[in-house]
Amino acid sequence: MSRPRAVTDPGLRQIGEVAELVGLSLRTIRHWDEVGLVVPSGRSAGGFRLYTDADVERLALVKSFKPLEFTLAEMRDLLELRDRLAAGERLDEQEAGRLVLYAEAAAFRCQRLRGQLQEVESLARVLARQAENARRGEGRGPRP
Repeated sequence: MSRPRAVTDPGLRQIGEVAELVGLSLRTIRHWDEVGLVVPSGRSAGGFRLYTDADVERLALVKSFKPLEFTLAEMRDLLELRDRLAAGERLDEQEAGRLVLYAEAAAFRCQRLRGQLQEVESLARVLARQAENARRGEGRGPRP
């Protein structure tokens, strides 16, 4: 394990800045650290979490898993598989099979999200038309 870098390192960000950059709550980031999903690369002398750009990218990646409804355990497994591939390791047959299943699940869930998006876009268009008609005075009851 590498030593945490000093607080003065300009390449490190504190959790508040990271939360704002990625669009996550402090609570979520802390939880993901506690469960080992995204562990910060360093700590300040006072124990504050410090994140590198790579950590921020990993947080953004995990955030992108959320709409795909992967569990924390699945996200952890998927990250481990991706990390091993990125390090040039070969996956065994079982691991490769899990990666295939994750890819299939992601594709299925993306298709479902596209359908949901089409539905809400249709509703938004209807509401926009209704709002425009109301603004012009159409669709109002008789005036006294």
